[in-house]
Amino acid sequence: MNDTLRQFRDFFVSLKLTVALLVLGIILVFAATLDQVNLGIWAVQEKYFRTLFVLWRVGDVPVPVYPGGYLLGALFLANLVSAHVYRFKLSWKKSGIFLIHVGLILLLIGELFTGLWQEDFSMRLEQGKTKNYSESFRDNEVAIVDTTDPLIDEVVAIPEQAVARGETIQHPKLPFRVIVREYFPNSALRPRTPEGEAPAARAAEAPSKATQGIGPRVIAIPLPMTYKQNERNIPAAFIELVGTEGSIGTWLVSADPRLDPQRVDYGGRTYTVAMRFTRSYKPFELTLQKFSHDRYAGTEIPKNFSSNIRLKTPDGQDDREVLIYMNNPLRYAGFTFYQASFEPGNDRVTILQVVRNPSWLIPYIACTLMTLGLLVQFGIHLFAFFAKRRILRPSLA
Repeated sequence: MNDTLRQFRDFFVSLKLTVALLVLGIILVFAATLDQVNLGIWAVQEKYFRTLFVLWRVGDVPVPVYPGGYLLGALFLANLVSAHVYRFKLSWKKSGIFLIHVGLILLLIGELFTGLWQEDFSMRLEQGKTKNYSESFRDNEVAIVDTTDPLIDEVVAIPEQAVARGETIQHPKLPFRVIVREYFPNSALRPRTPEGEAPAARAAEAPSKATQGIGPRVIAIPLPMTYKQNERNIPAAFIELVGTEGSIGTWLVSADPRLDPQRVDYGGRTYTVAMRFTRSYKPFELTLQKFSHDRYAGTEIPKNFSSNIRLKTPDGQDDREVLIYMNNPLRYAGFTFYQASFEPGNDRVTILQVVRNPSWLIPYIACTLMTLGLLVQFGIHLFAFFAKRRILRPSLA
């Protein structure tokens, strides 16, 4: 038993394991860099780095073919900590190395927390308009909104994952069940051929599963999923609403921004149903006062763009103006607002990137410790070198 534990310990403190993990990490980064052309940065992060194994599909079966970033990071962290526990003896001469390793450990932990906790959203603001929510870049939701009260909207949001699984949703705030009849992870909408025009084309069109709203007048065409950086998937679904007396109807919902929320009247109340980008509501409001888009003289090349924002809380305790521009984000209530982009051809619209990362300070602390450790270790060796030279000089004389 002791031999087994010793072999287990020796494996984790081994320098060979450190070298092997570094080589595997280099190969992982190289493969991910090549695949980024096909998948885009977000999909590459999920496939290669924020996973235990890189998976390839053999038919419909995902097969692990290579260790992912989480597994390599965990093994590297275990290797580093084990080596410190069993081999490293703390002394002033090695204090710099200790700080460097502590910083490296914090850097690994910080990346893990960032992968687990960081949230990225986008906020599109028109000049003079106010918003208290941001929208996801990639995730979607089906939103059923009770708009009966002109002052308050009651929102029930169903995540796209539940829609993709074809679940039946019965929420306490809804007087009906939501049944997913069909789901497309990516799609395109086009109008149906009007009656009396191109009879052959109209006959080839399959009957719509939708019975209410815009669904009977359009066709949802399934498309392959895209992973390109400058493209996004437009999911669509046919959902049926079923009340106590039976079916209310079936609606086609889509994340296509051209499709407006569709009205549903039931039980003396008015609802809207839509598929939209997942929203993250904030306990404050942002109003775009002015968007500035400066260009180099005589060209259309962007020189600088900035957003003059008014931040206001509902209780009125915080009401101020903030200027957001490149490398000068707004940090407030755990969120960071970066000047990310603007709408081409429209100098009255700004696009902010909204990031929530509770562990954002860890990389700064880690890099500070590593820098301090390098300076300390270099200083120790430098002073030892000068001290040795002072001792040797009299003997040479």
